[in-house]
Amino acid sequence: MSDEGLDTFPKLLLDRAKRFGSRPAIREKDFGIWQAWTWRQVEAEVRTLACGLAARGFSHGDKLAIIGDNRPRLYWGMAAAQALGGVPVPAYQDSVAEETQYVLEHAEVKFVLAEDQEQVDKVLEVQDRCPALKEIIFDDSRGLRDYDRTHLHDYNDIQQQGREFEQKNPDFFEQQIDRGQGSDVAIILYTSGTTGRPKGVVLTYDNVLITARNGAEFDNLSAEEEVLAYLPMAWVGDHIFSYAQSYVTGFCVSCPESGATVMHDLREIGPTYFFAPPRIFENLLTSVMIRMEDAAFLKQKLFHYFMGVARRVGPDILAGKDVSFMDRLLYRIGHLIIYGPLKSNLGMSRIRLAYTAGEAIGPDIFDFYRSLGINVKQLYGQTEGAVFVTLQPDGEVFPDTVGKPAPQVEINIGDNGEVIYRSPGVFHSYYKNLEATHETKTDDGWVHTGDAGFFDENGHLKIIDRAKDVGKLNDGSMFAPKYIENKLKFFPHVKEAVAFGHQRDYCTAFINIDLEAVGNWAERRNLAYSSYQELASRPEVYELVEDSVQQVNEDLARDPNLAASQIRRFLILHKELDADDGELTRTRKVRRNLIEEKYGTLIDALYSDAQSCYIETQVTFEDGRTGKISGDLQIRDLAVPPLKKAS
Repeated sequence: MSDEGLDTFPKLLLDRAKRFGSRPAIREKDFGIWQAWTWRQVEAEVRTLACGLAARGFSHGDKLAIIGDNRPRLYWGMAAAQALGGVPVPAYQDSVAEETQYVLEHAEVKFVLAEDQEQVDKVLEVQDRCPALKEIIFDDSRGLRDYDRTHLHDYNDIQQQGREFEQKNPDFFEQQIDRGQGSDVAIILYTSGTTGRPKGVVLTYDNVLITARNGAEFDNLSAEEEVLAYLPMAWVGDHIFSYAQSYVTGFCVSCPESGATVMHDLREIGPTYFFAPPRIFENLLTSVMIRMEDAAFLKQKLFHYFMGVARRVGPDILAGKDVSFMDRLLYRIGHLIIYGPLKSNLGMSRIRLAYTAGEAIGPDIFDFYRSLGINVKQLYGQTEGAVFVTLQPDGEVFPDTVGKPAPQVEINIGDNGEVIYRSPGVFHSYYKNLEATHETKTDDGWVHTGDAGFFDENGHLKIIDRAKDVGKLNDGSMFAPKYIENKLKFFPHVKEAVAFGHQRDYCTAFINIDLEAVGNWAERRNLAYSSYQELASRPEVYELVEDSVQQVNEDLARDPNLAASQIRRFLILHKELDADDGELTRTRKVRRNLIEEKYGTLIDALYSDAQSCYIETQVTFEDGRTGKISGDLQIRDLAVPPLKKAS
């Protein structure tokens, strides 16, 4: 199938409506029932919405902010804005009002498409600080009956205005789409703001569509795929996997009923193509291990025996390598009684291809899924590169690398070890930030990733850490905090970790426990607790975490480059690190500088002889109120073998 000349999403939509007219394009689960729209129906929905937006004054170059969970109407909003030559600007749905204001104001948003009352309220709260904002459109009308409707509109009313507009201007929709071209701006996606204010990454249609097509061809994606859209629409991964590649290949995307039903909906849909950041795979594995600890003795024995078989031969079977008859027989038995039911329970029984990216995934977690026969692969990508920078070819899947350069991608390693790349996906610019654009992208199109890495003997890229985060201990040994943190987070009872050591004599760490996993563990041992803070302070929990830290140290001790980074002291934080408190980004990346500033007292205590440290911390509750929690935190010392200084 040739897509020559189809260089924008609206052009693709018109084509898909003709070619795939009756095929399902998108589904949504509402009140427990899946509702599907064909490509022809999607084209009709986008047409009336685009005409309605035009009737309200939306025109070429205007920005449409999209705020909410994954909903068909919100995806249609993207296409409608693009059809008019406008630019969609998705915002994270869990952002607080001030964070939403920054995006609306910085992007000069004229229209907002909001999912429901919660999102509308956030926009109304900051509306007077966003001078460009003219109109707000909502999808779900519940709770909005008595609101001032002067500049607040029901989605259905906008579409009705669109029908009336189209009757008077029958060729308008197609004429607007014909004006678009591949070099036009397709979308602005805001970064998570790990080190400061989020930056608006401007991507053209060429950036997104060429990269999406290359990725689809690399993995032989077709119109037969099934995808579950559950990750934030403001994240570039969702934009590529749930929007761009759907338009490119014609496959169907399903939207879950709510965030709380994702796992249930995942099992019902049984996707063939799946993407999840490492934390999702980690959380799924944690839930499996929690259930197994509650299982009968015989079930536990069978599970651990056959998982041993799977770890030994499963990855080789998946890769098509030679495996003995007896091992294949054992694996088939294991699939019948363990692996098959487990994959079905996880909603992964039909997966042909699954990707993970965003953070390094623990090798043991990675191998666990591949040992079950789930084709999980890693990629390395950035918003600035329209996701795909490296991909793992079939038969060359390793847990400690992120693959080879994706199609049409060039990669070099700078003198300082930084990974730089050039590709068709390289972003146009940072919106209204010429200085940052020039700092990140050279005049000839090379992007500085800020990540440190190298190519191994197989030609695969290995990412060590953020280049700026890779430091040295006082003895000159390398200190890679993210590498250490990811090893700690492999354990199901460790939700988050922050390691320290740069320009210090030794390595230390903050630990966040996983409340669900540790709570379940505590209940089975009749350990009473009434809050996260109380559970985190129990000596039994410290013993549990200390055992995990010791295992990480043993692993580090086997690596001559990182042996000096064994953790000497740690503490368990009295609160969970939270995006609402500014400690994590909305994509759950640690804001290291802020944590070092906010918890400087605790860090100083870790590098002293203190065995405990008192701290009082301000927190933000879900309803926006603030308060303070305090605690006298224990500090644990760990014995490590004598270390040689780096030569």
